[in-house]
Amino acid sequence: MANWDERYAGAPHGLFGDAPNEYVREVTARSDFRARSALVLADGDGRNGRHLAGLGFAVTAVDLSVVGTRNAFALDAARGVALERIVADLDDWSVPAGRQWDSVFLLYLQAPAATRVAALRLGWQALAPGGIFVLEGFARTLEAEAMGPGPEELRYDLDEIIGALTGAEIIEALAGRVRLDEGLRHTGLAQVVRYCGRKPAAAD
Repeated sequence: MANWDERYAGAPHGLFGDAPNEYVREVTARSDFRARSALVLADGDGRNGRHLAGLGFAVTAVDLSVVGTRNAFALDAARGVALERIVADLDDWSVPAGRQWDSVFLLYLQAPAATRVAALRLGWQALAPGGIFVLEGFARTLEAEAMGPGPEELRYDLDEIIGALTGAEIIEALAGRVRLDEGLRHTGLAQVVRYCGRKPAAAD
């Protein structure tokens, strides 16, 4: 696994740039997106959580990197936004009793299948009835030079996501090519999955 503290230590101004992920922009601009709180899982040095906070969301962001989170707090302050940031490994973290958010974002958590599925289920548990779950990540592909992690086991397929989010009303579930422009590490044409689903309003 990558040493994320080392990576973030070398990029205090943003490992993937400071602009938010484009899919985050697209989903939050939808006419049927009405969330005002967000849980951002694996937020790294904070660009997506920071963007949502700037839109007026009440944001909680979780990431395993102490250094990434420290950088995120500094960048938040420079932007003039405040949000709750938690340092925790998603393999171990649990949703605090009684807490829910009306949107959950999971962007580019490229990890072993057990961690990905655990994060999906964790996010679904944290999502309020009627809330929106949003995911983008590198997809499994036969292209040897594809952007993203080399091992297929660190990549997503749609069946895995749909299977983990049982009962979701699918708004969008796609696999294909998009052009990324997210700092030095995510730039160019990439094979990705994009998923947006709603938790039924009558869910327990």
